[in-house]
Amino acid sequence: MRALIALLAGLLLQLPAHAQVRDIDNAQLQQLIEQGVAVIDIRRADEWRQTGVVPGSRLLTFFQDRAYRVYDIPAWLGAVAREIPPEAPVVVICRTGNRTQAVADLLHRAGYRQVYNVRDGIVEWLREGRAVARVE
Repeated sequence: MRALIALLAGLLLQLPAHAQVRDIDNAQLQQLIEQGVAVIDIRRADEWRQTGVVPGSRLLTFFQDRAYRVYDIPAWLGAVAREIPPEAPVVVICRTGNRTQAVADLLHRAGYRQVYNVRDGIVEWLREGRAVARVE
């Protein structure tokens, strides 16, 4: 995990700075969803199948395995841009909110002005009994 954070920190330093990422809880996430804000679930497919996902989430894996090896970052950012334009707000979610902190910063530095990190991830969403969509 330290190697991942160091890698992302190095990449982030090379990009222009923007406003900071905002951490949100599930009540705020629900409000943003109701406003039509896109949610990106960055977890792996096996994690989506295990827990389900927040309904309507865009499923864009950032890490290719449990060793937290990152996919090609420019390709991933391109996939995000095809789904969500940089001027639109975006929410990122993972299992517990740890992985999305760095990914949310990456999105900000790549030009996304309104990025929200679900600080407790899908684990807290499930603990609160909120609805999920199953992934096959």
